Amino acid sequence: MLTLVGTTSRLSTGLVAGGRWALSFDPPDGVKFNAVRRGRCVLTVDGVPGPIELAEGDCFLLVRPRAFTLAAEPGLRPVPAGPLFRAATDGVARAGEGEDVVIVGGRFGFGERAQELLLDVLPPVIHVPGRTAEAATVRWALDLIDAELRERPLAATLVTEHLALVMLIHLLRLHLAGAGPEGGSGWLAGLADPVVAPALRAVHAEPARAWTVSELARVAAVSRSTLAARFKQVVGRGPLEYLTGWRIELAADRLRRGDETVAVIATQVGYGSVSALSNAFKRITGVSPRDYRRWKQEIAPL
Repeated sequence: MLTLVGTTSRLSTGLVAGGRWALSFDPPDGVKFNAVRRGRCVLTVDGVPGPIELAEGDCFLLVRPRAFTLAAEPGLRPVPAGPLFRAATDGVARAGEGEDVVIVGGRFGFGERAQELLLDVLPPVIHVPGRTAEAATVRWALDLIDAELRERPLAATLVTEHLALVMLIHLLRLHLAGAGPEGGSGWLAGLADPVVAPALRAVHAEPARAWTVSELARVAAVSRSTLAARFKQVVGRGPLEYLTGWRIELAADRLRRGDETVAVIATQVGYGSVSALSNAFKRITGVSPRDYRRWKQEIAPL
């Protein structure tokens, strides 16, 4: 899914702070992430009840474009972060007095389908405590990012961007493991469900296969009726309806990105003819594959 929505990453200016400090941030573009490399602070996000205490090693993802505040403690009056970050030197902004807290961060960008396919199934804020065995890979990625930023070897920017994507995947894994199947709905919740997950993985691995509910039930080692009911309960639609939607997403992605014929794309995503793909595509998107491609080419940036 991260590949389908065109995930990119970019590291931003770091923050060093000390004493009694508090900074207010405007709603970010894309998904914001921060990691506390030293010290402690408090995160407050518009629309999210209560402050979130961040300890050394903790990370958070701000999934929605909401204003937020980072502070030494609750109750402090914040100052706008923008001027401090615009005045940053050597990639570091400073707030307050001293160096009690060190924070690194950045943003993840996504393509046009990310909101519906990925971001809408996530909570507004994901907080991942760093001092747990499960977060070891996140700490490893952050340590390497620190080293790349500090030493600036050849291709440091490219390396840190890829490490940030590795970190994103592990943050989502940790969130998924902590939330469990009751932590939401949609395909992401399905991957945490022991019944639904094997069927979802099978659909994602072989979308062109002529799956039936019975075959997917055998993959999941449950009865047909059990899979159908559980899949609808957790994901929000039935197995074959999900398969159709996934195929259309893959077809749309190929239409946007490549120049294969509609016939080739139809075969790649599991349809035996152009007309079969066209009928399914128009039923779901409202336009034919050819009109969709023409429209996307017309609005594509130069």
